[in-house]
Amino acid sequence: MNTEKTFEKLFGELPTVVAQAPGRVNLIGEHVDFLDGFVLPFAISDHTLAAVRARKDSKINLASMQRNGEIFSTSIEDLAPGNKGDWERYALGVLWALGITQGVDLLIDGNVPLGAGLSSSAALECSVATAVNKLFNFRHSLEDLARICQRAENAYVGMPCGIMDQSVSLMSLAGHALLLDCRDLSTRHIPFDLASHGLELLVIDTQVHHALVDGGYAERRGDCEVVSEALGAKALRDVTMEQLLAHKNEFTPTQFVRARHGVSEMQRVREAVTALEKDDFVLFGDLINQTHASLRDDYTVSCPELDLGVEVAQRLGALGARMIGGGYGGSDIALIHAGESAKMIEAIRLAFKKENFREPRFFTALPSEGAKIISLA
Repeated sequence: MNTEKTFEKLFGELPTVVAQAPGRVNLIGEHVDFLDGFVLPFAISDHTLAAVRARKDSKINLASMQRNGEIFSTSIEDLAPGNKGDWERYALGVLWALGITQGVDLLIDGNVPLGAGLSSSAALECSVATAVNKLFNFRHSLEDLARICQRAENAYVGMPCGIMDQSVSLMSLAGHALLLDCRDLSTRHIPFDLASHGLELLVIDTQVHHALVDGGYAERRGDCEVVSEALGAKALRDVTMEQLLAHKNEFTPTQFVRARHGVSEMQRVREAVTALEKDDFVLFGDLINQTHASLRDDYTVSCPELDLGVEVAQRLGALGARMIGGGYGGSDIALIHAGESAKMIEAIRLAFKKENFREPRFFTALPSEGAKIISLA
């Protein structure tokens, strides 16, 4: 394996453990995982690898094959939330959250597109957590690892994300979407076989790369928390639309519409599961369309490129299309009839060119398995 050979070249020995964890596509349930909500993502086949070996001292060496193998070095004693840095903070945050007491050499490799709304950060975190959990025989459950990775991103990196991305990267089953209750991490695997229904899921990467570690994400989460607290609810998940409408005048217009997105989106997830269980892809597609409108108009996390991809897909007959991920860039998904992807891709390319947008990338996504150990010394 190229990863193992590179590890040996960089660190002088072969890795003890190699693990992989996938990125994800979220079908529906956007920006509600941190509200104790329900989400319906699936793992994609693109993944991140983490190769690791224990050291005899407290030194930590990190390298990425996507960064030409340049080694970043620190130590266990220097691990602390708030440290400045780049990609390495996601890996260091996991080591910190796991509470390691022995140094490691760690090499990262992967093919999850960066900044595309496909959760490359969670794939990185979960591959590291899976490998180190095995290396030191910590025996953490998948639920434990999801919470550890979330804590790494929240407390160490400073990104107030929910727990969806880490959970789906760790817990997914091939051929299924994962219905996840973000309050207690209970799951249900929902069959998601598009091919047998003459459908496919097109991913449109706008190549507008977002950066979510800023005030925008935290501000939106804060607005939703203000509403739930004012209504005496543990989380927005416990607020009904009737309650929200009855108390509309008690909130600022911005607080109200952001909470309206959260409450309506959680209801759409429930309806989407019912639609899939009945093989009602027309209803499922309509729910996806509703989600995009809500993210665009109420939660205001879309952008012109995302909106254009959705508009073209819908105009050409997609059953449903929406932006996915944190927003401000990244990717759209379009649920389309099999055999129509070439026409759809060409139309979207032309539309982007007309607006002088960067040319998007396209690929199809199939539900794949979650994190696993792929090599042991």
